[in-house]
Amino acid sequence: MIRKLILLSFLLFSSGITKSQDLLSLLDSEAKPEVERITNSFKSTRVLMSHSMEHVGGGVLDFRIMHRFGMFSDGRYEAWGFDKASMRIGLDYGLTNRLMIGIGRSTFRKEADAFVKYRLLWQTKGLKRMPVTVEYIAGMSVIGTKWDYPDRVNYFSSRLNYYHQVIIGRKFKERITLQAGPILIHRNLVDSTHDKSDLYAAEIGGRIKLTKRLALNFDYYYFRSGDLPVTATRPLSIGFDIETGGHVFQLHFTNAPGMTERAFVTETTGQWLKGNVEFGFNLSRVFTLDSKIKRIQKAP
Repeated sequence: MIRKLILLSFLLFSSGITKSQDLLSLLDSEAKPEVERITNSFKSTRVLMSHSMEHVGGGVLDFRIMHRFGMFSDGRYEAWGFDKASMRIGLDYGLTNRLMIGIGRSTFRKEADAFVKYRLLWQTKGLKRMPVTVEYIAGMSVIGTKWDYPDRVNYFSSRLNYYHQVIIGRKFKERITLQAGPILIHRNLVDSTHDKSDLYAAEIGGRIKLTKRLALNFDYYYFRSGDLPVTATRPLSIGFDIETGGHVFQLHFTNAPGMTERAFVTETTGQWLKGNVEFGFNLSRVFTLDSKIKRIQKAP
């Protein structure tokens, strides 16, 4: 009997140790959360004009319409700009969670464009932290308008333009996101010998979340005076993101009629203080084409 009691006590004690170890393991796992990637820094892959630090998910297609009316300064005859309009229609697709591609067509100078966008670094929190997200974008465009001098020798390569951009951004808590980054734009053909083929500029953009479905966005490009003709002005856009289910609706005011990097950086001439401002909107609708691609990853 004594031996049986000793054996039973030993088994109960061993079981208690095992359960205690399991409980400690559980507490330890809770104390060390998995690495979590930061998402929804912006509700769209565009701030307003510029690329944002966000991507569409892998296997997701983003159908996007960008629309601008005319300038308020056009006056009553043009209904303060509403009788005029320019637009861009584009398709963006996520090949993976880090890589996306896109194409588009603009009425402004009948320009067709394409780009590739890759996420070099992804902001994370948890055991392994990455404080910022870093994006690299490379794109090109083709101007489709007729030549001003058709009797002269013209080359297709003269219509081509290229850009490279690096974006560094961070989401601060839940309500504020800021990003900035340099951009290089190369134009194969410029208007005069005084213009530069290579233009360097810098973008700064941000988002302030106001409510669950409403946010204030701004987007600005800086370039040095003298790098473009004296009529050129720096593009600035201010507006609101409105999320409605699968749509993201952006209402904004801008002095930039163009909707490609070449157009809004090099051909903006409107001045805010003189009323050279356009009302516009961007509309985005996403479709999941390949649900097998994992869109959210827990670890880098």
